[in-house]
Amino acid sequence: MATTPGILTDWPWKPLGNFKYVILAPWAIHSTYSFIVTEENEKDLGHFLIFPYLLLRMLHNQIWISLSRYQTAKGAKRIVDKGIEFEQVDRERNWDDQILLNGLVLYIGYVAVYPLGAKVPLWRTDGVIITALLHTGPVEFLYYWFHRALHHHFLYNRYHSHHHASIVTEPITSVIHPFAEHIVYYLLFTIPLLTTVFTRTASIASFAGYIFYIDFMNNMGHCNFELVPKSLFSVFPILKFFMYTPSFHSLHHTQFRSNYSLFMPIYDIIYGTVDESTDGVYKSSLEREEESGDVVHLTHLTTPDSIYHLRLGLASMASNPFNTSSPCKWYLWLLWPLTCWFVVIINWIKGRAFISESNSFKNLKVHSWVVPRYKLQYLLPWRKEAINKLIEEAILDADKKGVKVLSLGLLNQGEELNRNGELYIKRNPQLKIKVVDGSSLAMAVVLNSIPKGTTKVLLRGNLNKVAFAIANSLCQRGIEVATINREESMQKLKEELGPQHTSSLVLSTNYAEKIWLVGDGWNEEEQMMAKKGTIFIPFSQFPPKKLREDCFYFTTPAMVTPSSLKNMHSCENWLPRRVMSAWRIAGILHVLEGWNINECGDTIFNIDQVWRASIQHGFHPLDEQIINKS
Repeated sequence: MATTPGILTDWPWKPLGNFKYVILAPWAIHSTYSFIVTEENEKDLGHFLIFPYLLLRMLHNQIWISLSRYQTAKGAKRIVDKGIEFEQVDRERNWDDQILLNGLVLYIGYVAVYPLGAKVPLWRTDGVIITALLHTGPVEFLYYWFHRALHHHFLYNRYHSHHHASIVTEPITSVIHPFAEHIVYYLLFTIPLLTTVFTRTASIASFAGYIFYIDFMNNMGHCNFELVPKSLFSVFPILKFFMYTPSFHSLHHTQFRSNYSLFMPIYDIIYGTVDESTDGVYKSSLEREEESGDVVHLTHLTTPDSIYHLRLGLASMASNPFNTSSPCKWYLWLLWPLTCWFVVIINWIKGRAFISESNSFKNLKVHSWVVPRYKLQYLLPWRKEAINKLIEEAILDADKKGVKVLSLGLLNQGEELNRNGELYIKRNPQLKIKVVDGSSLAMAVVLNSIPKGTTKVLLRGNLNKVAFAIANSLCQRGIEVATINREESMQKLKEELGPQHTSSLVLSTNYAEKIWLVGDGWNEEEQMMAKKGTIFIPFSQFPPKKLREDCFYFTTPAMVTPSSLKNMHSCENWLPRRVMSAWRIAGILHVLEGWNINECGDTIFNIDQVWRASIQHGFHPLDEQIINKS
């Protein structure tokens, strides 16, 4: 929102929320129906193609968003280093509003300007030339002076400050303006279009091509990485006057009082408003090489639609927790054909782990890499070796890039898969990188989530390294650990913990315990037998399904990140904003504390030491409110 919002700041359909798309439904249905029922020689292709073209515009913008986020995460050719936060993502959530407005203008204009039955040809050369000339002349010239006027404090505070709230730009930043600004922009951009209409030189190519040109240049100018090669200006020097670069416009967002041009710097050159550092920033951005992180967290895809929840996916979904227990949102059903295509492509390509996110914390570069495989594939025994190979390749690649620590997230550290990462250390004894499974911090988070005064807990789910370590620590503290009617579980615990803890291990016959520690493989029917007010604390990588409204559910082991951790604008799976899993934090702590040791296999660090380190570096418990309520 602008500093002091003026009139016509909000979009007219804002009250409709996600149902705003219904405003186009009558137009799209009418154009499609007319095209189908009309005789072949009378079909109006231009009218019919408006809605498909709007969808293509959305896809075009999304490709730029994903490309920009991927490229800036790698660091190569990045222009501005400052991070993006959730506030900017929320402010830019309505980037599709301008596409809806464009659709309405095209539909209404088509009906109003053209007589019934008139058709627009696919191509007219004269119309294309007129469009190009009118954009270069009046459109660019008028935009330049309107843009300078927007930087006057009166208009800036009421309107344009909303756009400039994004110091670090993303492609969609280009269309984040108050509604009033968009009205003026559309009046400018219709100059070439209406001229071709009234001169009867309009064509589908001139309309679609001009709008595509505006989208392309807008997205490119706000993508925050330099992609225009020097050779282009060397071969065609005149392009310096008629084509800006991402770094050229990025300077406008960091300096504010220079580089006002729309897409063509010619008017900045004429009126002396080119920033003096433009050439230097352009060259330095082109020369920037890919960055290697100090610590890498290796995760993987979960469900088919989890690809949209990655930072590289849909920004609105990535900035909110991935709710695995709720039904898919209606638009995910519409995206299902695309989702299936992604699944096929990801599995068809051999692939390798790719960077998804880059953060900074205390001079550390913290990266997140994604193994392009789904949860289901990790559970298939015949996929075990192939997945291990992908994980091992990622570790070797990180080691080659000089990464200090790699932490294993989700199922990348399964005991049956690779013995919590120990397999890779044995296969590659020459590794300099340290591999961390994060079990110690996960265990510390669970133990510190148990309310004070607890004397007995119920342990449910598959027993693993973390479960045994938690049980051992609880027994040492004199807290009873119970299991339900499962002699084999009790026997495993006794064998793992030793005879000294036999008295603290209890085989329970009911579900009366108030504190449940739950892992994978937990029987959901038992959840319904828990007493009202029971607290479920998972020690697993995946959260339990929430079936009870009268009980308390903790997240999987995680902590709230300090404010000094920058560029946090996407959620880690199902975790809330600015919350990070214990397994991911563990890798960061290893680098900060200089723990020059692998944490894999059966290795468990000193729990108190790990917990103190996390608190000292600004991380704090996520579920404090639930602990206090209990």
